[in-house]
Amino acid sequence: MALGLAAKKEIVAEVSDVASRALSVAVAEYRGMEVGELTELRVKAREQGVYLKVVRNTLAKRALAESKFADLDSALTGPLIYGFSIDAPGGAARLFKDYAKSNDKLKVTALSIGSGLLGPEKLDAVASLPTRDEALAKLLATFKAPVGKFVQTINEVPTKFVRVLAAIKDEK
Repeated sequence: MALGLAAKKEIVAEVSDVASRALSVAVAEYRGMEVGELTELRVKAREQGVYLKVVRNTLAKRALAESKFADLDSALTGPLIYGFSIDAPGGAARLFKDYAKSNDKLKVTALSIGSGLLGPEKLDAVASLPTRDEALAKLLATFKAPVGKFVQTINEVPTKFVRVLAAIKDEK
């Protein structure tokens, strides 16, 4: 069924809005997948905070033209599903990577984290980007390590003194 002009404008506005809030985009070809498999992928995406959308490529090009993902324009060919990572930069890439392990029909064709077009060979690198909570935990661990070492070093002075006194007591 053909979409009317109003429906097309609505889709472009929706995708454009999501793209403006997204941290990264992963694009995958879903040729040969059944409806049940796509539904399963959508459920997993919802759980992980990834916005999935199947859109005509011409509409996607218009929606992404004014966003930081405009560089994806040249990679938009074939039946594609778009995954926008809202919470974590590697969310959509991680979702597609994990799902592609069990379903060989899903093939990632392009990625973008807002700094240029990345090919499918960069999927592992983008998927391994930490979530916000993981990044904060690593940052706090980095801040905590020098303080912990300093406290340990300061604590060694009285401990060593007590050991020396205990050795002298045992000697006498």
